[in-house]
Amino acid sequence: MMKFIQTILNIFKIEDLRNRLGVTFLLVLVYRLGCHIVLPGISPADLEAMRNFTDKGLMQLLDMFSGGAFSQASIFALGIMPYITASIVIQLAGMVLPSFQKMQREGESGRMKLNQYTRYLTVAILFVQAPAYLVNLQYQVTAAGGHAQLSMWVMIYLSVVLTAGSMFIMWLGEKITDKGVGNGISMIILVGIIARFLGAIFQEFTGRLNTAQGGLVMFLVEIIILFAVIAGGIMLVQGTRKVPVQYAKRIIGNRQYGGARQYIPLKVNAANVMPIIFAQALMFIPITLAGFGAHSNADGILGTISRVFGDMNGVWYNVVYFVMIVLFTYFYTAITVRPNDIAENLKKNSGFIPGVKPGKKTAEYLDSIMSRITLPGSLFLGIVAIMPAFARYFGVNQSFAQFFGGTSLLILVGVVLDTLQQIETHLMMHHYDGLMKSGKIKGRTN
Repeated sequence: MMKFIQTILNIFKIEDLRNRLGVTFLLVLVYRLGCHIVLPGISPADLEAMRNFTDKGLMQLLDMFSGGAFSQASIFALGIMPYITASIVIQLAGMVLPSFQKMQREGESGRMKLNQYTRYLTVAILFVQAPAYLVNLQYQVTAAGGHAQLSMWVMIYLSVVLTAGSMFIMWLGEKITDKGVGNGISMIILVGIIARFLGAIFQEFTGRLNTAQGGLVMFLVEIIILFAVIAGGIMLVQGTRKVPVQYAKRIIGNRQYGGARQYIPLKVNAANVMPIIFAQALMFIPITLAGFGAHSNADGILGTISRVFGDMNGVWYNVVYFVMIVLFTYFYTAITVRPNDIAENLKKNSGFIPGVKPGKKTAEYLDSIMSRITLPGSLFLGIVAIMPAFARYFGVNQSFAQFFGGTSLLILVGVVLDTLQQIETHLMMHHYDGLMKSGKIKGRTN
C-alpha cells in the first residue's frame, strides 16, 4: 500500500506528466459535459423512446461508445464512430490501392495525407449518418406519443450541429494524443464505456438487493466472475509468440555493428476487436429482418429468420456470431500481418531466424506460426464475445451483462494497459520505480 501511495506521489512530482494528466482530465471533462447537452428543439421528456430503442443490438454498442449521448439526443450523439469507420476504410484502402500504399511508405508526409483523407471521409459519413439519426429520432419519439416533427430546415441545421459535434470530439481526441496521456480517440471511447459501466453496476446492485434470489451474495459472485473475465481479456490482449531473430555482425572501421539477438512479437490476437465489430455489424442485418418477420407470415422466409435470429440470447444467433468472429479474425490477421513484408525487411537488415533460410522460407515459417497461434486466439475471442449472452441467461441485467465480454471489455483492457504503459515510461525516464513490482506493463503495440 505504501509503495502504491509513493508511486502516485512520484507521478505528480514529474511536471510534464502532471501537466499531461491535467490536460487529459480537462478535455475529457469537456467531452462528458457535451454528452449531456440535448439537441435544440428536442424535449428531454420525449427521449424515453430513444432509450428503449438503444437498449440492445448494434444501437446499444453505438450508445456505449458515445457514453450515452446517442440515446440522449446529445450534440455528441454520433460520437467518434464515424471517424473510426473512416479510419478502417482508409486502412483497408491502403492494403488494396497502390496510391494509398505509396502514401503509407512516404513516412510522416504520407501519414499526414492519409489523416487528411480520413477527416474528409469522416465528414462525408457524418452527412449521411446525421439525417438518418434525426429521421429515426423523429420516428421513435412520434411512435411513443411525443412531438418531434422536424422541418427540412431544422433537419439541415441539426445535421450540421451533429456533424460539428463529432468533428469537435475528433479534435479533442487529437489534442489528448498530443498534449495528454494515451491515445486520444481510444481514451474518449474508454470514458464513454466507463460512464456506462458505473451506471450499469449500480443498477445491477440495486436490482439484486430488491430480489429474493441470491441477493447480495449473487452480486458478489458476479463481480468475481467479472474479474476473472477481465483477467482472461488481459491474457488475450497481451498474449504473444516471440520468434527469435539474429542479426549478422558487420565490422565498419574499428567498430562492430549487429550481432544482437532480438525477437519478433507475433500477437495471439493480432486483429484486436475488429472481428467483433465486423461480426456485430453483419449480425445486425438478420436482427433487422427478424423485426420485420415478427409481423409477417410465420411460415415465410422472414418468419424463419425471426425464429432463428430474433433472440440475441438464442443458441443459433450466438453460434453464427461465434463462427463469424473466428472467420473474421483469420481474415483481418491475414491483411494486417504480412509475413512476406516481415521476411523482406529482415533480409534487408541482415537479419534471419535461426535454422530458417532468409526470404521465402522465412515468410512460410512466419505464416505457419501465425496460422497456429491465430486459431486459439480466434476461439478465445469468440468465447469472450458471446460471454454477455451467458450472463444474460443467468439473470444478469442487460446493461451490466455487456461488460462480461465483447468489444467493451477488450477496449477497456487494451486502452487501460496502453495508458498505464505511457505513465510507467515517464516514471522510468525520471529514474522512478514502475507501476509493477517486477517487469514492465506491455501495451497492445508491443
